[in-house]
Amino acid sequence: MSRLAQTAGLTDVQQEILSTVRDFVDKEIIPVATGLEHRDEYPTQIVEGLKELGLFGLMIPEEYGGLGESLLTYALCVEEIARGWMSVSGIINTHFIVAYMLKQHGTQEQKDTFLPRMALGEVRGAFSMSEPGLGSDVSAITSKGVKDGDEYVLDGQKMWLTNGGTSTLVAVLCRSDEGHPEGTAPHRSMTTFLVEKEAGFGEVRPGLTIPGKIDKMGYKGVDTTELIMDGLRIPANRVLGGTTGRGFYQMMDGVEVGRVNVAARGCGVAQRAFELGISYAQQRHTFGKAIAQHQAIQFKLAEMATKVEAAHAMMVNAARKKDSGERNDLEAGMAKYLASEYCKEVVEDAFRIHGGYGFSKEYEIERLYREAPMLLIGEGTAEIQKMIIGRRLLEEYRIPG
Repeated sequence: MSRLAQTAGLTDVQQEILSTVRDFVDKEIIPVATGLEHRDEYPTQIVEGLKELGLFGLMIPEEYGGLGESLLTYALCVEEIARGWMSVSGIINTHFIVAYMLKQHGTQEQKDTFLPRMALGEVRGAFSMSEPGLGSDVSAITSKGVKDGDEYVLDGQKMWLTNGGTSTLVAVLCRSDEGHPEGTAPHRSMTTFLVEKEAGFGEVRPGLTIPGKIDKMGYKGVDTTELIMDGLRIPANRVLGGTTGRGFYQMMDGVEVGRVNVAARGCGVAQRAFELGISYAQQRHTFGKAIAQHQAIQFKLAEMATKVEAAHAMMVNAARKKDSGERNDLEAGMAKYLASEYCKEVVEDAFRIHGGYGFSKEYEIERLYREAPMLLIGEGTAEIQKMIIGRRLLEEYRIPG
């Protein structure tokens, strides 16, 4: 166990879970990650291993067959998994956001139907807010759900759907004007629909098409897709929580969990970059000594380690705040912003320490260098985080009168 990024106050159960996950990462993920990533191959065996460990049910309550663990435990597991390969943490994250939204906002029938199978990894979750023309501007959603008897008819195009092909349950945010008069604020006329589908690509159910994987610079292995709805009919009992107009709040609640997850991913990738950098610096020799003995490299290592430690502390704080039942959007935004920015900087410093070899696909740092930028834009860009942080600070420190 490394000196950095330790978490005080963990229970014996939490420590045992983390030890098991770290062991799995070291033995089953790190040795194969770069090869799978270069082939853009889905990590089927790794996912089966995670199912056997029970990680798909980590935060799902015990009454539904899960482990009933906290957001902190989940975030620390994600940190370990991202240290091995960030794409694997993405496979779990979208699943958990949907499970969390069901647990917090679903009807009893929805919880009973989905959560036990999600805990086993039999039903795999994905969620969909973004569209081709809106990015982080969720209020500009144009996909629509229109009531038609006992069903809703969904039309529209969604974008950047992680696990779009492998998932079998997608939480889709659409505009639904039913019961919301003209001029209603956009966030009050959105609904989350629970869309069941077959895994795979093409027309996966009548009216629903997953065209194929988007070819990406990094974050490979995991399938990122579009989702096209054309007359997709969904029964009314698949409106999350049973009431329209609550979708924006439900999704934002889920995204708070997701932002802690992205912060944890940034922490994990940064830790791995630091490990690679400090190891290589002791092996590579110039001017008659290991480059780790040069002050310029020691300064880099000092800065990298400090950033790893600071990001981890902020991520843990954000997770603990959510677990305590307090509002954590400020802390989650800060943690996500800092961890993703620091991750990029630590990875770049490790890349520089490797010199020319950092540019070679034979070295793991090359993969990390392509993965880190995704964290700057996933779950809301750095700029969106700063807007959220700024607004919340003005709420907290408002001058009387």
